[in-house]
Amino acid sequence: MVVGKTELLSFLKYEIITFFLMNLPGALGLYLRSKFYPMLLGEVGSNVVFGRGITLRHPHKIRIGQNVIIDDNCVLDAKGQSNSGISLGDGVFIGRNSIIYCKDGDIEIQPKVNISANCELFSSHRLVIGKETMIAAYSYILSGGSYDYESEVPLVEQDSYAKGPTVIGERCWLGAKSVVLDGVSIGDRAVVGAGAVVTKNIPGSSVAIGIPAKVKSYVLQQKGTNSSEGNNAAYPTEEQISKLS
Repeated sequence: MVVGKTELLSFLKYEIITFFLMNLPGALGLYLRSKFYPMLLGEVGSNVVFGRGITLRHPHKIRIGQNVIIDDNCVLDAKGQSNSGISLGDGVFIGRNSIIYCKDGDIEIQPKVNISANCELFSSHRLVIGKETMIAAYSYILSGGSYDYESEVPLVEQDSYAKGPTVIGERCWLGAKSVVLDGVSIGDRAVVGAGAVVTKNIPGSSVAIGIPAKVKSYVLQQKGTNSSEGNNAAYPTEEQISKLS
């Protein structure tokens, strides 16, 4: 269930490494985790920092690039039968107490993404966060997890479904406690205000606030344009989205 493999050797290796090293404090703990945790994971680059209390589930489907920092008490769960799992690009930072988990879905976090503390990312389909994006504390992003609330079948008895991949573009900024719902696409360099709930696509270079999130202004204005004209060209195209699904 946790290891994701049925072999006894894989189970014993996981149990021994995590039992002795998961909560080992100080520089010794950091050093030993950097040496032994790669033995559990699918792929790990150089100079990766593993904080204390990190939970790794189905670790053979977790791939980590170079110079990545995973802070204390994070959860990375790549659960699924046929999914690829979780991919963290070079230079990614995951703040403490954050949870990144799959349920037969995939999560791709591209290089230099900064995810602050206490965030939650879920995917039962495909979730992509573009490079150099910042996500502030207590944010919630999901791909999948939708239900038919008009059905007579109780929600608890339904199988969830996905409206499509959730795609956050490059160099975006999501404010604290923002929520991005299933199937939403956010264009490059968009800003989502603190506490906003994104239920529909947001164009690039825009500032969206509120519940539900609505575009209030645009950044990086070109001469001769105004905020009412928008920036429709910055929406991810159907072709771009289909390649991620």
